[in-house]
Formats: sequence, C-alpha cells, structure tokens
Amino acid sequence: MARTKAQATAPVQDAAAEESSTPEFHIAAQVSLPEKHSRTLKHGDTFAVFDHRGDIGGDPRSPEGLYHRDTRVLSRLELLLQGARPLLLSSTNQDDNAVFTADLSNPDLESNGQIAIRRELIQLHRLRFIWQAALYERLLVRNYGDTPMRIWLTLRYAADFADLFEVRGAQRERRGELYARHNGSSVTYRYFGLDQEERVTRLDFEPSPKRLDTATAVFELELQPHEARRVFLRIGTPPPDGTEAWSGRAYYRQMRAARVALRRSASRGAQVDSSNVMFNASMRRALSDLQMLITDTPLGPYPYAGTPWFSTPFGRDGIITALMLLWMDPDVARGVLRFLAATQATATEPERDAEPGKILHELRHGEMAHLREVPFERYYGSVDATPLFVLLLGAYYERTGDLDTVRELWPNAEAALNWIDHHGDRDGDGFVEYFRMTGSGLANQGWKDSQDSVFHQDGRMATGPIALCEVQAYVYGAKQAAAQMAAALGLAGRAAQLALQAETLQQRFEQAYWLEDLGVYALALDGDKQPCRVVSSNAGQVLLTGIADAQRARRVAQVLTGPACFSGWGIRTVARSAARFNPMSYHNGSVWPHDNALIAMGLARYGLKDAVLPVFKGLFDATNYMEQRRLPELFCGFVRRMRNAPTLYPVACMPQAWASAALPALLQACIGIELHQPSGEIRFNRPVLPDFLEELCLRRLRLGQGFADVTLHRHGDEVSVTVTEQSGVQVVVRH
Repeated sequence: MARTKAQATAPVQDAAAEESSTPEFHIAAQVSLPEKHSRTLKHGDTFAVFDHRGDIGGDPRSPEGLYHRDTRVLSRLELLLQGARPLLLSSTNQDDNAVFTADLSNPDLESNGQIAIRRELIQLHRLRFIWQAALYERLLVRNYGDTPMRIWLTLRYAADFADLFEVRGAQRERRGELYARHNGSSVTYRYFGLDQEERVTRLDFEPSPKRLDTATAVFELELQPHEARRVFLRIGTPPPDGTEAWSGRAYYRQMRAARVALRRSASRGAQVDSSNVMFNASMRRALSDLQMLITDTPLGPYPYAGTPWFSTPFGRDGIITALMLLWMDPDVARGVLRFLAATQATATEPERDAEPGKILHELRHGEMAHLREVPFERYYGSVDATPLFVLLLGAYYERTGDLDTVRELWPNAEAALNWIDHHGDRDGDGFVEYFRMTGSGLANQGWKDSQDSVFHQDGRMATGPIALCEVQAYVYGAKQAAAQMAAALGLAGRAAQLALQAETLQQRFEQAYWLEDLGVYALALDGDKQPCRVVSSNAGQVLLTGIADAQRARRVAQVLTGPACFSGWGIRTVARSAARFNPMSYHNGSVWPHDNALIAMGLARYGLKDAVLPVFKGLFDATNYMEQRRLPELFCGFVRRMRNAPTLYPVACMPQAWASAALPALLQACIGIELHQPSGEIRFNRPVLPDFLEELCLRRLRLGQGFADVTLHRHGDEVSVTVTEQSGVQVVVRH
C-alpha cells in the first residue's frame, strides 16, 4: 500500500503487508545454491563465493563473486586451458577453511580436426585463500606428457561493483561510473559510487602475462615433460603504500600469516573429540566455519551471520551464536557485547526503527545502504536483540566472573532495560511488542521475520503491534540476569526491583499465552491481545530462560517432539496442523538448526534430556548427508524417509554462524555442562550421551585462570565423568 510522506513518519500498525504483494527485501530464488555446489572463503569484511572449479560468474543469476563490505568487487574469474574449460577432478575447502584447493586437467584438445593433446596430460592445481581484503591464488601447471608442451593459460575477469542488494535482485535506476586500466602486470578497476565513495579492485599477476587487457590475461608456459610452472594472482583492494612488490614469495608469506592467525583464534576455545569419527568431522566443520565467520573487530571477535547474504554484524545472530558458544569460548560473547554496546541506539530515528537503548539489528556498508535505498546501513528493526543483549551479558558474567566488563557495559544494559519497559511496551500491558515505524522497515521483527510468519489458527495474518511468546521469555531472562548483575555491582535496590519485575512477568505470561487445548504457548498476541493459536517452535524457545511452568514445559516437549512437529531430522518451525504449513517455506514448516539447538537448551534446563536426544540425533544424522558435513541455515521440513536425505532449501546460507553453533549447543544440552566462575566449578548436570557417542573428550575447558580436561563414557543409559587433568577448578557431576 502506498503511503504519503506524512503517513510514513507514523508507526505502521499492520505487521505484514497483504499476502499477494512481493516483500521488498525478499531474496529471489532464481537459482538454487545447493545446485551450484558453491565454495566459500572469508576473512574479515571480505568473502568469496565461487563454483566447485574455483570459477566466478558462470551464471549471471548466481551470487558468485568476490565481495568486500557489501559490494561485489569481482564479478567474473574464469580459467581456461588452451582456450577450453578444464575438467574438474576434485575440489574442497581444507578442514580449517583456510584454503580452497581444486585439481583440474585438460580435456581432449583438437587442432585441425585431430586430437593435439590427449586429455589428462596436464595437471592444473588451484590453491586459494583470502587474507586482509584480498584473494590470493596460486595456479600450478604440470606437464605429465612425454614431450614438451606450450601451454596457454587464460584468465577472464570483470568487476561490476554491484551492491549486495542488487545481487539479491534489487533494481536500480542509476549507478555510479566504472573505469578500468592496465599496465604490464596489473589491472585496476575504479568505481565512483553515487554515495561519493570510490571503490577500487586491483589484479596483480606474477609472472607478467604474455597478453593483458582489462578483461583478459594470457600466460604462455613452456613445459618440459613432468615440469611444473606457477602463476600467482592477487585480487582485492590495492596493498598499502610501501608494501613489497607482488611476487610468489609474498604469496607464501601471506598464507603463513593467515594460517597463524587462524590457529591463534581457534586455540581460544575448548576442544571436542569423540569415539565417532563422523561426529568429529561434523564438529570440526562446524567449528572451522565459525572461525571463518568470526571477524576480529576493534572491540573484539564478532561472528558475522553467514554467507553470501548476511556476511555482516547482525545483533540477534551474533548474540545467539555467542550464547551457544559461551561454554567453549567466552571471548566471542565479550566481543559481541562490546560491539553492540558501541552501536546501541541513542535517539529515535523512524527510518532506522531506532529508539534509545535499542540494540542493532543489522549493519551495512554498501552504496545502497549509504544512499538509504535500503534501510539497513544501521538498522534496529529487531524486537528480541535488546533483551537478548542483557541476557547474554548476565550469562557471560556467570561464565567468567568478569565484573569489570559488566561494570563497563552496565549503562548499556540499563539503557536496554529502559527500552524494554517503555519503547518496547508502549501500551503498558507488561509485554514487549514490535511494529515498524515506517513503511520501509521489516514487517515482522522477531527471528521469523518473513512476511507471512505470524498468523492465526485460520491462516489470517496477525496485525500489530505483535508480542511474540519467546520475546517475553527473553525479557524474563534479561530481568533475572540484570538482577544478579545489579547485586554484584552493589545495587541492592535495583536488583530487588528487577527480580520482582521478572516474577510479575512470569505470572502474567502464563495467564496470557498458555493454550491448554493445544499443550503449548501461543505463537504471539496480536494488536488486539488475541492469541495466535498456532503450534510453533517459538513455544520451545520459551523454555530457554525458565519462564515456563515445569509441568507445562513437559507438555511443550511432548508436542514438539511428536510427529506433527518433529520431522525426524528436527523440529519444524510450525506443526503440520498449522493453516500455513509448508515444508518448503522459509519459516512455516522448515527446520532451522539454531532453533532446534535453542529448544534443546531449554529442554535441558527442565531436565527433559529424553526430548533432547532425538533432536541431537536428527540434526547430526542430517550432517551426514550435507556437502562438507555442514549444517545449512535451514532445510525443508519434509518427513524423514528411510534411505532418503534431508531436502535442501534453495537459498539457505552456508555457512551460517548460528547453524554452525548448533552442534556445540546440542552437545552442551546433552551433557549439561555449566562453567560457573563464582564457585570455580565446572558442572555436569545429569549428563547423557546419544547412542552415536560412546566416549566424549573435552579438552581445555577454561574457567578463569584454571582449566580441566574431561572424558565422558556412556554405559547404557548412564554416563560417567573422568577428570584426566585439572588445575584451579572443581569438576562437579550431578546425577
């Protein structure tokens, strides 16, 4: 519906536009990402998506490219051998995600109607990594024939400097100006954007190509039998002045620096090993993906949400990822908290959905964001990030005892609590609701933010302001955590006030949200305070903070792990009974690994380990069918069939931070591990292990200055815990 300028400044009460309209920021599924077998590399604010050969831009509809700060700075990179596309032998990202490798060979190459070079006589090996805003590649060409060969190696390239939202499908009437030039060994593209920002990409080659222009580089290589030659390539922002001239030696130095930095980052967290080699591989992939997605900011490490569409800080995603990793690596939580505190809203800005104290939803650096063609330059349209911020700060304090960081961020926590009590609860009913402040904001502002994700039993879309059930649980957890932190800071009066607010919210929540006939909590209350009587996974997330009555929590567990909700691979976002159920939809019947992990953490909180185990097993089994054993952002919610794989979702991000963190969180839920700094204890509360794990080894469990190495053994339904090494901590097992 069109809005006048005056109307656009007022709160938009309808939580969703009409069903028939196209969502403004929808990601068009013109090509299936799983179909492309894409590979991804990332470091910092730079990432690349390319096909399994290592090429970029074979399909103009795909998101392939080299991106830096939300701009595609390279849109084509095609490798040819003797003018033909090489045959793919194999390709992979190495286990630590530091390097992509591909082995290729020549097809039968004809000349004058006859085969001049038989296939598979020339080996072509690609070795690629990303480091400090540039892609580095080494091409090794080897002659396995018994005669000398003259090899022509061709690289075709282009840079369109498309904004990420253009790649996603946005149409623009005007763009900036693009210029290109070349010299003997490099090509430079310059784009002068409408936002008055210049973006530059430079391609550097060694050795210098035989022929070079702004679209093609051709190398002539004379190879004796079994001789190999190397070509080196660097693509990215120009290196700083004074940097050594580009060379193969510089390539290897940069690779060593990238690996050292990755090892240093990985060494912070606990290590996991088990008796199941398949589980070890899945966990190794998850942790490697997380290390790749975590970006070192000036305020600490921050897990960017996922590639290709969300390689940027998201408040909700960063907080949930940090929460799920807290037992393994609390430094991630500290980095997330400090970054979000620094970007917390301080004023009301309707076009950003910003209000004082509100925590960031999304940060973008592209041309369209700078020009406000999309609202996401610094956007706050998230109802749950603000209570989750306080919740994470409290969990971080309990995990680390770091009162200095709590004291540093307490003003931010108070600002967030003030937003919860006032801006978040405009009608004063004690529940936090959301609505967009202009027509350009997100219609739905919970984690299920697609346009049709909040609806009534008969399928009608809910009208706002909308109060999601899990958001009230987050607020309850935030108030409890804030009470504990206030007490630690010596603010006894404030602590008592917050504890009372949490208790009051718990009572009112049970009265307003519980649906006795369905055995779950309502998905939401709409603007008329009518419950959305839909069985949804949101009710499972309610259990995360302990707001639910224990008996009702058990009933929720029974419903969510029953056949209407549990597909065999995981818990669906809505039950099959829902009017809008569609197993191929984004939020109305699909399976999200992070959603399942949060539900499992909530189930474990209530001691419902029997419900945790099938969820863990379903998602682990799913990894056995996924390429590179990587859990995607989501997959379809079709029922599990014998000898069938899960059905993939066409535009799911892979890797995705909170999907990668799901396995560590599920493991935590099973073994009941808590690291509690105030008591100096590493606790295992009613530990259980799924049937695919006989033994589990945890190493470098850090608590303050102490640590422990622990081994868990499964004996039927019982689990024993053995401490193999410890220093400065106490390991406690509660059965």
